[in-house]
Order: sequence, then C-alpha cells, then structure tokens
Amino acid sequence: MKLPPLNALRFFDVAARTESFVEAAAELHVTHSAVSRQVRLLEDDLGVSLFDRRGRSIYLNKAGRELRQVTSRMFDELAQVSDRIRNSAMENVLTLSCEPTIAMRWLIPKLGSFQSACPDITLHLVAAGGAIDFRRTKVDIALRRNDFKWDDSVEALFICKERTGPVAAGAHASSIDNEDTVFLHTSSRLNAWPTWASTAGRSIKSKRNVTYEHFYLSIQAATAGLGVAIASFLMVQEDVAAGQLVAPHGFLEDGSAYYLLSPEPISGCDSRQRFANWLLREIRNNE
Repeated sequence: MKLPPLNALRFFDVAARTESFVEAAAELHVTHSAVSRQVRLLEDDLGVSLFDRRGRSIYLNKAGRELRQVTSRMFDELAQVSDRIRNSAMENVLTLSCEPTIAMRWLIPKLGSFQSACPDITLHLVAAGGAIDFRRTKVDIALRRNDFKWDDSVEALFICKERTGPVAAGAHASSIDNEDTVFLHTSSRLNAWPTWASTAGRSIKSKRNVTYEHFYLSIQAATAGLGVAIASFLMVQEDVAAGQLVAPHGFLEDGSAYYLLSPEPISGCDSRQRFANWLLREIRNNE
C-alpha cells in the first residue's frame, strides 16, 4: 500500500478548505507557487485531477471532495491528539513563584525531597514576592504571605501562620536589650521589628540600626555577627538547627500567614495538587 506524500496532503487540505491557492499560501506561510506545486505533486501521485481550474479560481471536483472528506477528518484528529499530548506534557511542568528568601533558605534545600516524591513533575522556580499577575508571568502557582489583597478569582490554600523572632550568631544571642546592639532591618518589611516587639511585650532600644534590601542579606549579616536580625522561622529553620544562628526568644505569630495561590482550582490539576500536598507535609514535619 502506497500512501500519498503527507506534506502534499496537508497543502491540499488547506487549499480544498479555502478553495484558493492564494489563501492557502497565506495560511501555510509559503508562496502561491509552492501550494500549486504540492497539489500537482499529489495529483500526479494519485493519477487524477482534484480541482477544476477556471482561470485563477479553483473548485473541488468529485475526486477532490472524496479526498477532502478523509484529509479533513485525518488532520482534525491529528490536531486533537497533538493537543492532548502537548497538554499532558505541560501538566508535568509546574512553574512556582516564591518569595526570594523563602525560596533560597527553605524551599530549595528541600526540593530533593519533592523530586523523590514526584519524579515525573518538573518544577520551575521563579523568585518573586508581592502581588502577582498569573497571566502575564505565566506562573502556575505562587507561595505568598498575605500582605496584599489578591483577586477573588484566585484560589488561596492556607499553608501556615507566619512566625518571626530575633536571630543572631551565638555571641550576640543575648544582646537584644543592650543599647549598643545593632538591629538589622529589611526594607521589604520595615515593621517586622516593631510587630515582634509589640507581640512579645518587649521594648526595643534601637540606637544602632542597619537596613538591608532583602531578608536574605540581613540574615547573612546576622550569621556574620554584625547584629541581630528579625526573621521568619521558615527562613532560618536550617540555620538554627545547625547552630549557625540562635533564636533566644523563639518565634511568635505576627498575624499574617502564607498561602499557595493558583489562578485555577488546585484540585483540578494533578501537578498542582501533588505539590500542595508535599508542601503541607513539609511544613507539618518542620513545625
């Protein structure tokens, strides 16, 4: 059984649907002569004419209409199968937007566990915080603290409450009440120290203050012995466990919380749901 050339069939199918070599050429992004040449190739292969040609106009003849019924169905089915395969492959690629310091200091060190639990899901990580436009960024899900209002159409899955506390290198652990203490602040959350002090019922004597742009930098400065930083428990869990930092006053809830945001129902996508389940397990295991 000899099959006609597939490319010639494709050119024929578009020309038959439009009944115009010019329109077919525009749709296929080729020249008019290229379409005419492929159709001629197909007609030579079949040994029959498929169009009645009248000047610049073309009309399907009986053989052309018979073939068109088959090619139309064939290419429609190919398109549907291709879309299903493409969408199935995309379901296993998950793009996550996460606040930078949480990503660097908590999430990334644990991604080996996620890869072991879900080896078929490829996670693309984008470091970003605050409000997010899912359509513009093409992000699937986002881990965010509820310090901004998101659209009502966004699904928000509660992950955990935020807890913050002072952290420092061992030699500076008890220096919070010392007037010479250097307090390390972060410009992205300038109220972190006042909020913690109010919750803890403490009075902070802050004569010496240094502000860093990101939490990551202030935590690094604290690790280097440059002062006392305020940090989320998620950001410093590993450092405290390893003894690189101490948290002498523990961590207190500050009234905010972390949520996993999604523009579509999390339960409606296997990769989203599995990541959410893994994230919740990790949070519970580390509280």
